[in-house]
Amino acid sequence: MSDAVNRPERSPDADAAEAPDEPSSNAGPQGQVALLEKERDEARDQLLRTRAEFVNYQKRNKQQAEADRLYAIGNLGRDLLDVLDNMQRATEALRATATEGVVSGLDMVHKQFLATLAKYGVEPIEALGTAFDPNFHEALMQQPSADAPEGTVVAELGKGYKIHDRVLRPSKVAVSVKP
Repeated sequence: MSDAVNRPERSPDADAAEAPDEPSSNAGPQGQVALLEKERDEARDQLLRTRAEFVNYQKRNKQQAEADRLYAIGNLGRDLLDVLDNMQRATEALRATATEGVVSGLDMVHKQFLATLAKYGVEPIEALGTAFDPNFHEALMQQPSADAPEGTVVAELGKGYKIHDRVLRPSKVAVSVKP
């Protein structure tokens, strides 16, 4: 027996239905040109999409590198804030007992410390008299106050700091409530 007897017969239309992207020898030159143009257009579209994705990747990478550079000293700044607080406490303690020269010297060092931090974008958060904002303030207590509207910061219990637009440490505050 020959192989032709065992194999089912296939029509040329069945071959074309299985492989639509391949140019068919039975399709005329017009069909082959149309298929090749379709493949070319798909390849061009894929290339343009890949280029756009790469450009977007480069932009995201550049933005991330800029953010990393901008906020790189955040951990150092956060650690130095404790030193700054202790310097402020020492200055306040010395005001009552020490001579004015020592206190003014510590004040100058404190101001220089703040100026150096400001040079790198670390600045204190102004809290007293502003509306309570949980993004910048940490409410430790509520304080009845007839003078301030409800929800206003009436006392700053701990100084808060930010680096550019990010909070390093929130201000610890007392918030007014109706008496």
